[in-house]
Amino acid sequence: MAQPSKATADLWIANTVSDLVQGDVREHLPLERIPLQGDVLGLGTTTSLDNGELSFLLKGDGNTAIWKCQASDGSIRELQPGDGSGHFPYVCFSGDATNLRRPVDLTLLGPSRGRPLQELVGEAIALLRSSGELAEAPIYGLRLVARWQSLIITVASKLCMGQQRRNSSLVSNSLVSSSPASSAGAARAAERSIYDHLQHYRLAETDNGNSTDPIRFLGRSLQWDCCGFWDTDPCQGRVTVPGAANHLHLHGCSTDLLHGGHLHHEHPGTALLELERLTLYPLQRLHQLGSDLTIEQLRYDDGEVRFVVVNRGSLDVSDVGVAVVIDDCYSSHRYLRLPWMEAGATEDFALPLNLTAGNRCIAVIADPEHDILEQDNGRRNNQAVLNLTVA
Repeated sequence: MAQPSKATADLWIANTVSDLVQGDVREHLPLERIPLQGDVLGLGTTTSLDNGELSFLLKGDGNTAIWKCQASDGSIRELQPGDGSGHFPYVCFSGDATNLRRPVDLTLLGPSRGRPLQELVGEAIALLRSSGELAEAPIYGLRLVARWQSLIITVASKLCMGQQRRNSSLVSNSLVSSSPASSAGAARAAERSIYDHLQHYRLAETDNGNSTDPIRFLGRSLQWDCCGFWDTDPCQGRVTVPGAANHLHLHGCSTDLLHGGHLHHEHPGTALLELERLTLYPLQRLHQLGSDLTIEQLRYDDGEVRFVVVNRGSLDVSDVGVAVVIDDCYSSHRYLRLPWMEAGATEDFALPLNLTAGNRCIAVIADPEHDILEQDNGRRNNQAVLNLTVA
């Protein structure tokens, strides 16, 4: 994977939120591959084995730490490289964006109490753009500190990883439908599908005392340090749930470091008390990280078919299949499964195969069921074919 330089306007995206909406993501980026030197903006989700949200917060030394927000109780802990918990099916992160910081003079926005946070951020971007203080960019990173009257947060527990099928009926229409109304409706349905299944928590001064309320009262930690992104074209679903109105995606932690998660800033139970600090970052170059499986060195020797599976992509993959098909007879194909393959890894295979005399065709296909997310043109190297004559 190309490494971000010391000060860049780049954003790396490992899978997308649209991929998560579809479910069953089997591609992962390890924590160790995210450079955290300097001011690195990002957010993401953890694996199905240990669900949670990721918040990228600045430390006192000017570097960045990733905090994991627990689905079970809304608590947080700082992730450490090598502790075994850092494989992310979705994560996006910038290079060191220290030199891109554009603080917002909040007096220009007027009183923030009770206003929707997305409205305030959008107004701030427009003001700085019109004054020439903020460069044009497809996605803006942001850091903010806010105090809330009440705040609803969600933490990933069934987001994509708990689904056993891709929710294509909800997402594909929002991305490819020729009807704007149909697209918008599908996007709203996809959003409901996600957030209805997440664990919800409420932060407020008082507990409403309603034992039947599905939103659990978490506590009174109402000042939050947050990091997130504003997508100028949210329908693409790069860093937000695909939908025309979903510009802002925000994760964060309470400043007392007790709680964290995805800020459900648009929820009717959320009410802003004061926006205390806002900094914008124009991220002008976007890079998509992905998997790229290939079959190489296919040959047949001494009653064995031999080949090499290579992951030439930038993401690890899990639970990937490999099919060996003789003479286009798929009903009797051989099937192998790889539990895990790191980015850049290779694995050699030798499979006993007694072929009868005559002209034969051996096809080896990586990921024949298309479980791994790859661009269509990237699948061309997933298959190798060997035509031979057996004496």
